[in-house]
Amino acid sequence: MAKSKKGPRILFVTPEISYVSKRLSVDAERLRAKAGGLADVSALLVHGLSSTHQDIHLAVPHYRNLFQDEGSRMHPGKRSRISVGNRIHLAEDCKFYRRGGVYQASADDLLKSALAFTRDLVNHIIPRVQPDIIHCNDWMTGLIPAEAKKLGIPTLFTIHNIHTQKATLADLEDAGVSGGDFWDELYFENYPQSFDESFWTNPIDLLASGIMASDHVNVVSPTFLDEIITGQHSKIPGNISHLLYEKHAAGWASGIVNAPDRSFDPQVDKYIPVEYGPRRHHTAKPELKKDLQQRMMLKVDSKAPVLFWPSRLDPIQKGCSLLAEILYQITHDYSHLGLQVVMIADGPYQQNFQNIVNEHSLSDRVAIHPFSETLSHIGYGGSDFVFMPSSFEPCGLPQMIGTRYGALPIAHATGGLIDTVKHLNVGESSGNGFLFEHFSAEGLRWAVDQAMEFYQLPDEVRNPQIARVMVESKEAFSDKRVVADYMELYQKLDRRPTS
Repeated sequence: MAKSKKGPRILFVTPEISYVSKRLSVDAERLRAKAGGLADVSALLVHGLSSTHQDIHLAVPHYRNLFQDEGSRMHPGKRSRISVGNRIHLAEDCKFYRRGGVYQASADDLLKSALAFTRDLVNHIIPRVQPDIIHCNDWMTGLIPAEAKKLGIPTLFTIHNIHTQKATLADLEDAGVSGGDFWDELYFENYPQSFDESFWTNPIDLLASGIMASDHVNVVSPTFLDEIITGQHSKIPGNISHLLYEKHAAGWASGIVNAPDRSFDPQVDKYIPVEYGPRRHHTAKPELKKDLQQRMMLKVDSKAPVLFWPSRLDPIQKGCSLLAEILYQITHDYSHLGLQVVMIADGPYQQNFQNIVNEHSLSDRVAIHPFSETLSHIGYGGSDFVFMPSSFEPCGLPQMIGTRYGALPIAHATGGLIDTVKHLNVGESSGNGFLFEHFSAEGLRWAVDQAMEFYQLPDEVRNPQIARVMVESKEAFSDKRVVADYMELYQKLDRRPTS
């Protein structure tokens, strides 16, 4: 396989991707396996790199059930083949085949899936591709940098979420991964005296191993990296903070802010019934709002402020408990405006919100719906504000997507939210949302009050500000900027001779 003259051959390794560039496969439309933001960023990067004619290869688990076409889904006993071309590499194992979702399994099964992915990468995909650089993403790929180091292949390890799993060398061997080839590059729970001594009882941290063995680590926002290395988040293990501190001190850790996929653009969005841009937002938004209200069975009122919750209802990270504390209060205090809240999200806190709605008879003011890609797009188009009150946030995409649609974020000042949301100042025509400093219900309520104060400004004052935010966000949160930032890292890692 000849090396590209335009750049290094990059093997992009990810457990999920929301779509694949048609440049890589004629069956690209079928290769969709999405659980969250990692899938969107993976798709954006692979598409962007292939668009610039880089020698990009993709490795992803073969989720047969997710990748089937409509004909195969209608006939469960029949499987259709996928034409992947020579740049897409599907890791094969029955652990992936019948999966209904990327992470819809027990923790033990997810670990076994990660080890199966590693086995196919180490034994088949990496030898076949012969990459110049391997780009790994999150804990499921955390063992690959250690193997790559033994092979002399530089690696970039990107952390999207601070989740990890642990496995022993015995687990690796049972899964068909020869841990003895690279065990001394892994991060063990206790300092390993020897391979045999550690084989059965000394667990390996997959995320920490990826950080330690990789040549460069990047986190998906500069502020979140700073927060980790200075120990500002109690939920982040000390070993992760320490390893990233050491990488950063050596000049081998950085932060790159993600960007939304280009499909999140109200001027071309196929999911929303009315397309619009900065000039037409004030005429399109009322129509989209009424459409959203009808779909959510809310009171139809184009003048009511609509606040949208777009991310998973996770009380540990996403701050939904703060909204639960003030939900009845804000709907009561702003009843004269008809304030409405729309949640299109999965997660354990769904029932908590439903209980509040039932107790206070808020079904015409508050809607709770499971996540749907179509409804999520409609939610951005039909809302005025987007909730992002996370306790910590590596990057976050909804706050950036919201600004593209003229739905301003209400966000906690942490991590990637600090890097992407600036408090709105109408007098200076600056900022793009409403930031609260203290992670509390009172802090969130203050930010909601600020948003409602803005909402009640005269149209001739409010509308130009929203249009400005929409214009600025398209430039600031550009996928071209993200691809260029990663290209710079690849060039830094490229060890090929210059001539």
